[in-house]
Amino acid sequence: MRSSQTRTAVLGALSIEPMTGYAVREAIRGTLGHFWSESFGQIYPTLAELERDGLVERQGGARTGSSAFALTAAGRTELRALLAEPPQPGAPRNGVLLRLFFGRMLGPDACAELVRDARDRAEQQLTALAAARADHDHVEHVEDSPYWLLTIAAGEHAARATLAWADEALTTLGALTAGEAGPAPSDD
Repeated sequence: MRSSQTRTAVLGALSIEPMTGYAVREAIRGTLGHFWSESFGQIYPTLAELERDGLVERQGGARTGSSAFALTAAGRTELRALLAEPPQPGAPRNGVLLRLFFGRMLGPDACAELVRDARDRAEQQLTALAAARADHDHVEHVEDSPYWLLTIAAGEHAARATLAWADEALTTLGALTAGEAGPAPSDD
């Protein structure tokens, strides 16, 4: 059985409107993308499993790629049950922090570059979220609007926190570069 979180994401996307597998992927990538991702390789097997379980039904063409999937009554019930479960915590995996933790091996200048890249990504995320907020004014699903805005706000807060952390980290790394906070990395 697929991850219940993958099932939740796919059923949730289909709760908005019937979609093809490709449209589900695009909805998850484009709409949920600032806080959730699913690989293309997860979506089609999940759709097949949901169809087999009677939670979605095919509408339209016979080919998988051309037919839309719609939630059944059982699918809506399952989605509500999945949404009521506590979220499954994911193990943290942050490549920037992994590298910074062992930053003595890289040196402060290389670490500063990593932090500047993280800062740039946070600024890009804020720009994308501002566009999502602006696009939100034209959303067709008004009843979903307050909930969607909550996710946009969470992304904005996270990006702003990253910017504040990056500025602080760059100050610390600048002091290391200037030799104010300890010895330079050794080759040992």
